[in-house]
Amino acid sequence: MDAESIVYGCIRDWPSGDYEERQARRAANRQVLESLPQGDGWPFLGREMFSFCASEGEGLYQTQVIHFGASYQAVEYEWSLWVQAFEALLKRLSWSSAVVHLETELNGAHTFRWESESGFHTPHDGDLRMRCVWEREGGLH
Repeated sequence: MDAESIVYGCIRDWPSGDYEERQARRAANRQVLESLPQGDGWPFLGREMFSFCASEGEGLYQTQVIHFGASYQAVEYEWSLWVQAFEALLKRLSWSSAVVHLETELNGAHTFRWESESGFHTPHDGDLRMRCVWEREGGLH
């Protein structure tokens, strides 16, 4: 059996005081996620791996949290391609921070964080800033 990798995390929006502005960002984020490929058409990121609470009061207070997770066959060997796909998605979303956890059978656990320098990112902003935190929990079993 091939090595399995588990990838999971969340993308956080920022809480603004303006209700209509929050609703517009959430609707735009929903459209971006719904535009992702589904079924067998996605090599790294697909619609099925993302979820979020749609209505305030039902797991959504002020900050939208988009959570995601998937299992892959040894994705760490193609990790730079996975990160490229994830960053391309982040460029299309509104968010303030994102975290990705990568758990591998052979190379332990790793955590990757993206933080917006201004406190929030919109699709009109420029470059992304990533801070990588390496967490290694064990190795060979």
